[in-house]
Amino acid sequence: MTDITVAALQLGFTADIDRNIANVSRLVREAAAQGAQVVLPPELFEGEYFCRVEDEGLFANAKPVGEHKAVLAMQALAAELKIAIPTSFFELDGQHHYNSLAMIDPDGRIQGVYRKSHIPDGPGYEEKFYFRPGNTGFKVWDGPAKLGVGICWDQWYPETARALMLMGAQVLFFPTAIGSEPHDTSLDTARLWRRAMVGHAVSNVVPVVAANRVGVEHGQTFYGTSFITDERGDIVAELDREEEGVITATFDLDRVKRHRAAFGFFRDRRPELYGRLVQDI
Repeated sequence: MTDITVAALQLGFTADIDRNIANVSRLVREAAAQGAQVVLPPELFEGEYFCRVEDEGLFANAKPVGEHKAVLAMQALAAELKIAIPTSFFELDGQHHYNSLAMIDPDGRIQGVYRKSHIPDGPGYEEKFYFRPGNTGFKVWDGPAKLGVGICWDQWYPETARALMLMGAQVLFFPTAIGSEPHDTSLDTARLWRRAMVGHAVSNVVPVVAANRVGVEHGQTFYGTSFITDERGDIVAELDREEEGVITATFDLDRVKRHRAAFGFFRDRRPELYGRLVQDI
């Protein structure tokens, strides 16, 4: 059996972490009931997207991976349902704070932690105030497939997807919190956001799963449009800008592997020409 069934969740969040965890848990159960083996919630689902402002009091919400409510809840759920749950959370490690993801396996164990590599900084997305750039490097985990994960801003970088693929990823996952741009109400990045990840699917011949939040939080509108694309960049499941729910898709990994080999993108790579990519501008 080479099939894998994946799911993305889309929903809105409040400042009540227990309510958010309960709502995510309900959708995780729904996804598992539909056969999902890997279920992806949105980025930082523990609460509202707090990075819209710089508030030193919010650092108190960060917790070590072994103590964070969202992680502990997803561990218990993963073990019960025998599924993998890539879980985004606000991490405290000593004096350092990270935008992190715990990869939770079907036994409820934490396989490891990935810390967001690319940290944005701009109106409504003041993440550099809160998070250090990740120091884990990119991560690919064993599961029902080789699972590669980036977090939100990571998804805009072709280097993220290609690095994960060179590490053996078979499916790419991107939990996200993205919506309106407070500095420019005419700018709608929803289409750009989707195209960037569809491009990863096409140029790496790999399925991509993207989970975003919805709703209005203190005037900032999160536009949802979560989706799953196949290895050819065709959208096979999606949600709109407002609805909450679950999307799933099943992929034959052997077929995907054949398609990847046939396109020849990895056969024809010329790493000796790419040195400029790792030099500063």
